[in-house]
Amino acid sequence: MSDPKLDALLDKEAIRDCIHRYCRGIDRADEAALVSSYWPDAHDCHGAYDGPVEGFFEMARAVWKTGPRNIHNVGNILIEFLDNGQAAVETYFIAFQRGTGADGIERQVLLCGRYCDLFEKRGDEWRVLKRTVVYDWVEHQEPPKDSEAERFGPRAPIGSNMPHDPVYALFPKHE
Repeated sequence: MSDPKLDALLDKEAIRDCIHRYCRGIDRADEAALVSSYWPDAHDCHGAYDGPVEGFFEMARAVWKTGPRNIHNVGNILIEFLDNGQAAVETYFIAFQRGTGADGIERQVLLCGRYCDLFEKRGDEWRVLKRTVVYDWVEHQEPPKDSEAERFGPRAPIGSNMPHDPVYALFPKHE
């Protein structure tokens, strides 16, 4: 016998886990984590890209090849279940992004906004079916001139992409 309130809590936690998996995927160039946060037939409206999620994945793969530094932090997450096995989810985010563009110029930007998602449950799993990224704040910043070794000094290890980031030693199934 299931308890609807307990089921709702478990579903909310599964949705939050999916959002966090997306952040790790995009920040650590962890393609498996990124892909596992969307249904294959999902749609993504991500500012510069609006279309089937596979196109967004292609864009992410191209960016990863440039060796960017990304950090996505999520905060407020509001989840409202709909009557059809779906959930409306609003997630606030702060993203720090630095990387080299196609023109060879390094840029750094602080982005704040919200993921306005339609999640869908298939079987026992929740994933994004439709995402619209709403931008509430964009601040272009001057990239640091010093190397990472100079800026970080003795603070090591420095975050890196999969599989080199220390987090993957904690989660061996992701190696």
